[in-house]
Amino acid sequence: MSVAGEPGGRAQQMRRKAQELTEAAERANDPQERQRLQDKARKLREQSEQESSMRSGDMLPE
Repeated sequence: MSVAGEPGGRAQQMRRKAQELTEAAERANDPQERQRLQDKARKLREQSEQESSMRSGDMLPE
């Protein structure tokens, strides 16, 4: 079930978190930690894009 009250709100939160993770990765000194943060940020961005596209598909007229 989708929440009609906040279209794109969750996707926007995920994009914001992905940006924070990307910035943290840039500051990380450990290459493994940097890679882990970048991977996590990429996955969040992919999820937010998927959720955005699904939500736009849910808004079909009845």
